Amino acid sequence: MMTLDQTPERLRLDAALDRMAVTFRGMTARPDENNCECHWGSAEDLAQLKVPDVELNLDLLHATWQAKDWDDHASVLRRILPQLSTALVSGLVEPFSGMEEVGHSLASGHWQQWPAEQAAAVREFLHAWWAHTLTDPDPTVLAHEVLALCVEASGTLSPWLQVWEAQTHAVADRHLAEVVAHWERDLLRDELPWATWNWEDEEEEETRTELTAWLIRHAPARLRAQNAPEELLHRVRLLGLVGPARREDPHWSNHNY
Repeated sequence: MMTLDQTPERLRLDAALDRMAVTFRGMTARPDENNCECHWGSAEDLAQLKVPDVELNLDLLHATWQAKDWDDHASVLRRILPQLSTALVSGLVEPFSGMEEVGHSLASGHWQQWPAEQAAAVREFLHAWWAHTLTDPDPTVLAHEVLALCVEASGTLSPWLQVWEAQTHAVADRHLAEVVAHWERDLLRDELPWATWNWEDEEEEETRTELTAWLIRHAPARLRAQNAPEELLHRVRLLGLVGPARREDPHWSNHNY
């Protein structure tokens, strides 16, 4: 009998984590890699990045993925990815503002340009984590955080929404209701509900427009299936209105957007 921890999605995620460990085993930062001791860590901390497979303490792991001034960001990322991926899934990574920060770090390493085997391992990890999140009734990291990370890391929204669209069960619907409640305030201000880095204004606007259109099209029926409050359904409906039509709608009043 399959237990909750042995779902196909959990098994896929475990396999993806194992693949990350195998693919990036033995990786190190460049021998001449450096960083500021007063802002990042000591010489002893830096030396750990130049030795393969030594587990870092969580503070050092955080400082390493968060730092933006490595000479070779990609090599540093490859050094920490086995531990970082496991820490992400376990909820041990706590960014300052949101999980999109981790996605930005991945994007800054240009992982999609790495050798095919390495890029495939990262891609499968992201997809496996997202699929598992949508089927987990109580995910360690909330769906809106995982989605923001995946979008920022990959530079695209469409594949992640396509997965969500295909997941039509009650758990995925409940996550959608939670996400809409979390996002609606930003979206009704015509803002993308997570921070982006290195995106052109046009790219950010296109992503917001795509997300809004997808919610208008897919969210209402799924929210009703979850017995979501009518007011939340009206918030989604308002996303389809622009200008005076939105501001003059009766359900816009008394909300300071």
